[in-house]
Amino acid sequence: MITFSVVTITYNAAPVLQATLDSVLMQDYPHVEHLIIDGASTDETVQVAESYRQQSAETDNEHVVRIQSEPDNGLYDAMNKGLRLATGDYVVFLNAGDRFPAADTLDRVVLAAVVGDGEERPAVLFGDTDIIDEKGNFLCHRRLSPPERLTWRSFRYGMLVCHQAFYARTDIARSLPYDTGYRYSADVDWCIRVMKEGERRGLLLRNIHAVVADYVQEGQTTLHHKESLRERFDVMRRHYGLLQTVFLHAWFALRSLVR
Repeated sequence: MITFSVVTITYNAAPVLQATLDSVLMQDYPHVEHLIIDGASTDETVQVAESYRQQSAETDNEHVVRIQSEPDNGLYDAMNKGLRLATGDYVVFLNAGDRFPAADTLDRVVLAAVVGDGEERPAVLFGDTDIIDEKGNFLCHRRLSPPERLTWRSFRYGMLVCHQAFYARTDIARSLPYDTGYRYSADVDWCIRVMKEGERRGLLLRNIHAVVADYVQEGQTTLHHKESLRERFDVMRRHYGLLQTVFLHAWFALRSLVR
């Protein structure tokens, strides 16, 4: 059976964490490892996580919950810790506040991972995302949506797959840690590198054809928009070249003016 490592990064996230934990706990799919990587929170985050671990152990869902709380060097350093600890076939990052939209979300993801005899599992499974507020109310579908056929070149036009809807094969993901030189856009760079490696190995990137993540609007990228844009320009320059990056950014600017 295919196993999942769901990684949740926290730091003083007690007010928003419970909804995330509940969404993992309600998953019907049994083969789930939930890693909660905490940055030595000073609020009740760890207590909330410990209560959740006990609750999960008392259910019959077979989920395994692991909690690690210690100082880190920022979000992407914590994500790298999660990659090192993950033991599932696929890893996905579902941070505090974000959540799975339904109890059968992981069942839908599994269907996209099924392959024939002798075939290798896809490098990436990807789906759609809805935007919610901190209370879980639906706001809109994410403006950028994944194409039917995704490649690493697709991200020239923006991050077409939300990080929370991007399931990477753990063996590939672990070999490509997040670049902690970036503060806000290492997830974009990481997704591109994972897809590149999948192409190098001749592996599929497969569309789940379902909403697999509810994403809270106010993330770090939104709060630090200008810094994030500068980093994303550098990410695109590194992967797609300077001329193409300049041309595409000019096109983005023109498109926003027309709208």
